[in-house]
Amino acid sequence: MIATRKLGELTVSAQGLGCMGMSQAYGVRDNDDESIATIHRALELGVTMLDTANIYGPETNERLVGRAIADRRDQVVLATKFGIVWTGDGGMEARGDAAYVQQSCDESLARLGVDHIDLYYQHRVDPNVPIEETWGAMSELVAAGKVRYLGISEASAETVRRAHAVHPVTALQSEWSLWTRDIEAEVVPTCRELGIGIVPFSPLGRGFLTGAITSTEDLPADDFRRRLPRFADGNLDSNLAIVATLRELAEEKDVTAGQLALAWVQSRGADVVPIPGTKRRTYLEQNVAATEITLTPEDLAKIEAAAPADAFAGDRYPAEIARAAGK
Repeated sequence: MIATRKLGELTVSAQGLGCMGMSQAYGVRDNDDESIATIHRALELGVTMLDTANIYGPETNERLVGRAIADRRDQVVLATKFGIVWTGDGGMEARGDAAYVQQSCDESLARLGVDHIDLYYQHRVDPNVPIEETWGAMSELVAAGKVRYLGISEASAETVRRAHAVHPVTALQSEWSLWTRDIEAEVVPTCRELGIGIVPFSPLGRGFLTGAITSTEDLPADDFRRRLPRFADGNLDSNLAIVATLRELAEEKDVTAGQLALAWVQSRGADVVPIPGTKRRTYLEQNVAATEITLTPEDLAKIEAAAPADAFAGDRYPAEIARAAGK
């Protein structure tokens, strides 16, 4: 069985399961039965933390997760989020007013079919609403028994401090992988100072670090990644060269490139719980197996040399999405 780690005072499996891709972003929603089977297999393997959000689908992913856990709620640390609103141009904005916090929580509880959420994240920070207002409303959810612990996603170190002053932040969820290391300079040290756990999303670089993607032609026509600068012509080839080197290092350890990338994230600290996403049991089992990989100082030095911070070409997001990230 997979080991456990602590996010603040919350005990979870050392790796969680990101459920977003079961309903959006990475091709058509094609097989809910397999997605539910993947969730059930994750629980069998000891993966306790399931991660979803009201915006995934939108809304359909929470319903899917709710169906999957209906008869096994006591096995799950259930995490969901509020705060992103899609715009007409395919971009996103953030909303964090107190009324919306309360409304979003009640709607998520109904879709999930549960009486409480274990970890409730503010998905993005609303630049037009003081964080104190948002977190005051979130703390009321804890007092009401609707939520057990609170988290925040893609927030700056300063914002994390302000939120934590209102109510303890249990977890910070942000993108963190070999190809996205923005949080290392300020956010990670702040979280560790305050005793906040770190939940990296996209620890496999949206699948790129597995080596399975060599062209945007490998992706479905409606795949979100076709819009991302790092997958674009002019960036793709240089990024593929880095992954090729990582694959060679993985082969030396008799693991996959994806497993090596996941093991690197897991090696960042005992307070780090990545949530790789998949909708297939095969990939889930590969990901979970990565928790057993030990990287030596020599391994880590080779990985760092192959993929130093800022080595990958291209921004994380196109402009219409980037405007709502990292507040």
